[in-house]
Amino acid sequence: MFNKTKRKIVFTVVLSLFVLMAITLSTIYVSNRLAIRRENEGLLRIYAEQYGSDDMPAEQEPDKRRELKFYGGPGDGEPPEKKEHMRDEPRFRLSTFYSAAYSKSGEVIAVRNGNSELQSEESILNLAGSIIKSGKTSGSKGNIYYLVSEKEDYTLVSMMDGTIGDRNQEMLIKEMAVIGSAAMVVLFIISIFIARRIVSPLEENDRRQKRFVSDAGHELKTPIAVISANSELLKRELGDNEWLSNIDYENQRMSELVKQLLLLSRAENGEIPKEKLDFSRLSDGECLVFESLAFEKGRRIETEIEPGITLDGNPGQLKQLVSILLDNALSHGTGEEIRLTLRREKHSAVLTVSNEAQELGADQLDHLFDRFYRADEARGDSNSHYGLGLSIAKAVAQAHGGQIHSSYKDGRVFFTVCFNTKRN
Repeated sequence: MFNKTKRKIVFTVVLSLFVLMAITLSTIYVSNRLAIRRENEGLLRIYAEQYGSDDMPAEQEPDKRRELKFYGGPGDGEPPEKKEHMRDEPRFRLSTFYSAAYSKSGEVIAVRNGNSELQSEESILNLAGSIIKSGKTSGSKGNIYYLVSEKEDYTLVSMMDGTIGDRNQEMLIKEMAVIGSAAMVVLFIISIFIARRIVSPLEENDRRQKRFVSDAGHELKTPIAVISANSELLKRELGDNEWLSNIDYENQRMSELVKQLLLLSRAENGEIPKEKLDFSRLSDGECLVFESLAFEKGRRIETEIEPGITLDGNPGQLKQLVSILLDNALSHGTGEEIRLTLRREKHSAVLTVSNEAQELGADQLDHLFDRFYRADEARGDSNSHYGLGLSIAKAVAQAHGGQIHSSYKDGRVFFTVCFNTKRN
């Protein structure tokens, strides 16, 4: 139980860090991406503004396009007056721009290749053509950012190579991912230490409780035996006596309580030798034992047991588990029928005992397996039950690597035990 709690603490811490890191990286990536896009669009607007319309003829023959002179970056000859403004933008001077100008009739009238080693004139025209067809005025295609500007006499498609900015962003994200992963490993180790520190006092307290139950049970056996012997001697001398009968009755109740406490202690401490056994046959045998008891109370036990289901377990404790569930159904059920089913589901053996019962709320179902808990304090047979039966059943199930839970549906309460049979 405590190992499961430790795992939950570690899992929660690591999962929280992972979610936080994912959200942080996503936020940084999106915000950085938007910032780069806004900056690139700004640079493209500067480029488009410097692409002076006064120097741009409305129409030219295709073979004369390379003779046109446009201003938009380094090496374009003598700049106009706005060239000084462009030199104030370091990012602008370091960026590589491409452009294609189209006449109103759709003919290409000028192409500018900022770096012929990266892009050919044909690739620039193909890219600009696809941008015009898309109908978008700004955006990106791969690592190329673009801006479509409508001039007085022509349409300008301005493009900029954003490889460096995109690569810097990728490197930033990768570095943050590496650092975050390293932090997760460190925090994973720290969370293991923290989980142990948190659970350790609870573990120690649980060990003390179990030791107390075991020690108290063993210590009480002797005085109970002495009281029983003395009561028997007094009966021989005094004969039947109301007070002696009361002493015997209460002594028997105490003896049964001590017996259950010791059984619970042994089950919780895992003090059980195990062997391979036929759980189907064992369950069927316990049902036969309880059939006569059920008949006396006007009840009947319906069984549906799949044959050949085997387990590695302790026969005595598993018999006790089945008998506790059947006895609980007989003692607290309200209907005539008690159902017991045992079936194989994948790699598990599933035992279910159900009976009609008064409605149980979720808070009651959660506490049914607590020690000394009784959902109905007013039931008539409370003198023979101490609220330990289901606690023992839970301890036996856990000692055999299984799980037990309760549920309420359609007027019936269900107790389901699941054992792993994969290793069997």
